[in-house]
Amino acid sequence: MRNQPFFSILLAGLLTLGLGTAASAQTGAPTGAPLTQKANGNLLQMSKLSDNHTTLMKALSAAGLDEQARGATKYTVFAPTNAAFDKLPAGKLDELLKPASKSQLALLLAYHVVPGSYLAANLKDGEKLTTVQGETLTVMRQGDSLMLKDSKGNTATIVNTDIVAENGIIQSIDAVLMPNSLMGAKK
Repeated sequence: MRNQPFFSILLAGLLTLGLGTAASAQTGAPTGAPLTQKANGNLLQMSKLSDNHTTLMKALSAAGLDEQARGATKYTVFAPTNAAFDKLPAGKLDELLKPASKSQLALLLAYHVVPGSYLAANLKDGEKLTTVQGETLTVMRQGDSLMLKDSKGNTATIVNTDIVAENGIIQSIDAVLMPNSLMGAKK
């Protein structure tokens, strides 16, 4: 297994849980223009600074993935806000946070992480992004809006762009994306 430090939380967690089809462990994902903004920490530290991502941090912890969100490998995290998690069906988040659902939660979180640093301005309409979980997200541009479409056809709008970390980029989204591989998970 290649060393994939950051969301090797997700990769290592998935492999440890026996879910390891982290299919395309791409290392050379395009980054577009060079970053000019100074990073103030790694992806985990930057997420912890946000009042809008406390549910995500709780989910990372419940999945046993929070402390592994460090390292040199670059990732883009499409981070659902607290309001995005609130849109899940009643009881779904509580169910996912239970120890018995740890592997499903890890799959769900891995679906929000893409190898490489993608700035919002460089995401192209129709572009397909392969997540560390192995499924695809499709980029959609409509006017000034930048959205992602998941494998089930649901969309999430990027509401806060280009939060730069030492090991990647965080793009805040307004919905939780659902992979095909997550059985019984519906929006």
